[in-house]
Amino acid sequence: MADQKDRTKKPSTPEELEAEAPAAEVEETPASVEERPKSPLDEVMSQAERAYAAYMDAERQVAKAYHENEVQVAKAYKRAEQQSYRAYEAALDQAMKDRDEAITKAAKARENVIARAEEAFKSAEEATNRAYESALAEAARKREENIGKAWKVRDDTIEQAWQIYSKIAR
Repeated sequence: MADQKDRTKKPSTPEELEAEAPAAEVEETPASVEERPKSPLDEVMSQAERAYAAYMDAERQVAKAYHENEVQVAKAYKRAEQQSYRAYEAALDQAMKDRDEAITKAAKARENVIARAEEAFKSAEEATNRAYESALAEAARKREENIGKAWKVRDDTIEQAWQIYSKIAR
């Protein structure tokens, strides 16, 4: 936009005015220009030209300041963007580290629980086997005891039967 203004701007300095002046006026020598008496209108025109030149210079400075501000804002944006990417990467790395630690901790806890469960199973199995063997031994003892009692009852019954038979047979 500043280039377009530069192309369409009016001459602001006496040199620019001379460059754009018609050929007839250019033929005047610098001495003749100085010899001309300056009128109040010439003075006002000169002030207007200086004011216009100052205005154009200020406009260029404002455009330059806006451009520099744009460049600074773009740089600040890039820095913020890079900082955001670094923060994202750091958060991602931390999250992955936390996840790995949690998985490792859970795996250790699982191994501990499995080991305790296996110990509890072995202990329960041993206790059950001892109870089984004890029950078998008790059942075998009672069986032997009952067989012994039954044998005694049998012997006693046979003895009684022989006694009865021997009383009858006499």
